[in-house]
Amino acid sequence: MAQNASMEEFEALLNESFEMDTPDEGTVVKGKVIAIEAGQAIIDVGYKMEGRVELKEFANPGEQPDISVGDEVEVFLRAAENARGEAVISREMARREEAWDRLEKAYADDARVEGAIFGRVKGGFTVDLGGAVAFLPGSQVDVRPVRDAGPLMGLKQPFQILKMDRRRGNIVVSRRAILEESRAEQRAEVIGNLTEGQAVDGVVKNITEYGAFVDLGGVDGLLHVTDMAWRRVNHPSEILSIGETVKVQVIKINKETHRISLGMKQLQEDPWNLVAAKYPLESVHTGRVTNITDYGAFVELEPGVEGLVHVSEMSWTKKNVHPGKIVSTSQEVEVKVLEIDQAKRRVSLGLKQTMRNPWEVFSETHPEGTVVEGEVKNITEFGLFVGLPGDIDGMVHLSDLSWDERGEDAIQNYRKGDIVKAVVSEVDTDKERISLSIKGVDGDKFADAVGGVKRGSVITVTVTAIEDGGIEVEYEGMKSFIRRSDLSRDRSEQRPERFTVGDHVDVRVTNVDSKSRRLGLSIKAREIAEEKEAVEQYGSSDSGASLGDILGAALKGDN
Repeated sequence: MAQNASMEEFEALLNESFEMDTPDEGTVVKGKVIAIEAGQAIIDVGYKMEGRVELKEFANPGEQPDISVGDEVEVFLRAAENARGEAVISREMARREEAWDRLEKAYADDARVEGAIFGRVKGGFTVDLGGAVAFLPGSQVDVRPVRDAGPLMGLKQPFQILKMDRRRGNIVVSRRAILEESRAEQRAEVIGNLTEGQAVDGVVKNITEYGAFVDLGGVDGLLHVTDMAWRRVNHPSEILSIGETVKVQVIKINKETHRISLGMKQLQEDPWNLVAAKYPLESVHTGRVTNITDYGAFVELEPGVEGLVHVSEMSWTKKNVHPGKIVSTSQEVEVKVLEIDQAKRRVSLGLKQTMRNPWEVFSETHPEGTVVEGEVKNITEFGLFVGLPGDIDGMVHLSDLSWDERGEDAIQNYRKGDIVKAVVSEVDTDKERISLSIKGVDGDKFADAVGGVKRGSVITVTVTAIEDGGIEVEYEGMKSFIRRSDLSRDRSEQRPERFTVGDHVDVRVTNVDSKSRRLGLSIKAREIAEEKEAVEQYGSSDSGASLGDILGAALKGDN
């Protein structure tokens, strides 16, 4: 009975020993290194259980394994026994389980973790976080793109866990978040020591189209292109280069966004303070064309002082052309100061004002009545435009083309490019107009012919044609027509056929029409006038003398 009791006790103690001390598979157990051979560490995990672990599992990436006989280590028991009767254990899996516990706590506390970049993968890098491998995206390596990550490899440094999933074994970390946080602290410290208006030294870090970023010792400030110099700067690279040390003034500090605006020109004297004294109105100066636009050209009078020559002030004659066809960039030109707006920092300049008004010059050199010669530049429905000296045009109206033809007919005789002569009839310098007359070149034949003829004058004309309605006559080369009813006082004598071509006939002028260039003539009017004169000279209507007696006496007196 005693022997049976002792056997039962031994069996119970043995079972209890197995239940209490034998570790469960899939857990982390402690063991002791009892030997190192063939690149492996042999570890005793208790109860006659031994396992083998590759030495590389005891080394951090890029380092030699740190393990020796007698060391106590934690390993992961994957299986209690394999085909060779050995325990299947892993140091790496133990480290991973330990690391995951530690990382989950750090992630929950939003704390930093230490790790080392040890490999490059698509889209980023791999990081060892003390047993757990995390992914570091390329965009999270630094605050700026990193071209060479070599110096960062194997270097222990802090990281921020952005995302982790233990079930899937995914961890995403960021180095950039740590740098930005440190940078923000540094920026706050530097900005706290800066004041608006303070002059400081900085190093040009980057140049863009709109300005340059200057490092002020841990914090960057923006130096806008408009604050680099008082003069126009087309691109910051004209006056700055990367790595250059420059002195700048702090213009504005935004405490909330930590943005700093800088200026260089503010440390120089403003040239506009002396503009009014150096460039009085109507004064002429030499400047350099710096920029050309559709509406004019900018001319630099001195560094920092520019004026605008509006397109309307560029040329007396070229009205509808682009300013680029009159001046070119970098060209030196003479300009006149037309207006200064100190408040708006604007100077209005004139280019054409430095040259004489060509219409005034023409008026002086070609007074009215002067004959000029020029090329027909354009033909319109109301006349011709003729090119004149000084690159200006004069206009010949339809009514000034010919004495004898209608303007609409006379203009058909001209073509663009024809060289014509004309006389200056009027110059209006204010309206920039010159009136010309082609028909006036040879003078006014009508005016010359009838210069001494007035209404009521008796002149002698020559018959040039006989027609049913009257006769055509000529006086000093000017043609006129006498109607049948004006051929005689006596109706029976109002017959055109009683005249012969070549006859000389005395007629009375009834009208002088300069506009239509016609003389109104009448034989009948002459006879009535003569009769009236005879009555007044030789008798009256109540003297008892007959008209025949009066006319007879008048003829006798003439004899």
